[in-house]
Amino acid sequence: MDRERLTRWRWRLRGAWMWPAFGGLTVLDAVLLHVLPFQGDKADLVPSVLVAALFNLLAVAVLAPLAGWLVRRRRPDLPRMIATDYAGAAILVLVTLALLAGGIAHHSVVSRDSSRLRTATVVGEAYIGHNAPSPFRDNALTATTVTVEHGRLYRTCASDLDGQRAWCVFVRTDGSAPRVRFAGNEPNSSFAPIKDLGDH
Repeated sequence: MDRERLTRWRWRLRGAWMWPAFGGLTVLDAVLLHVLPFQGDKADLVPSVLVAALFNLLAVAVLAPLAGWLVRRRRPDLPRMIATDYAGAAILVLVTLALLAGGIAHHSVVSRDSSRLRTATVVGEAYIGHNAPSPFRDNALTATTVTVEHGRLYRTCASDLDGQRAWCVFVRTDGSAPRVRFAGNEPNSSFAPIKDLGDH
């Protein structure tokens, strides 16, 4: 009985990789999603943690048992739990590598959008400072810019001295030079654009 217990504990220690890997790699995956998103823009940390946890739970709950079954076909000497544990830990590493690769591949898009946002902000503020009526022109440098269409279209608004009205312009950045046109007097807060990148 003692020998059986020792053998069981030895297998458990050899197979105790998946859940520690789950905890550590979920944190790392969340940081990757926050800093190097594989699509869209940089997300807040809390949503990044939730998405990372979801990916890793799917890996552990769905893929690990299937992969463990394949491992046992090649290593029938392994207990089912140990094979699943080995497979799950390996899949969690693959998830992290996939997120890293996707984030690196998408980084150029994020950098391009950030650069165009900065351009749209500067151009929008300058246009408002030169063309808006006096109450708005005086607040051009405190204007807010939101993204309407990533990498293409942005909306910059300056408020009057009371902060009750706005004077807004659309700035397109997808041509050879930025193009500006009047966008009405509704403040950016009245709309629900794609994630606000440039409120400042």
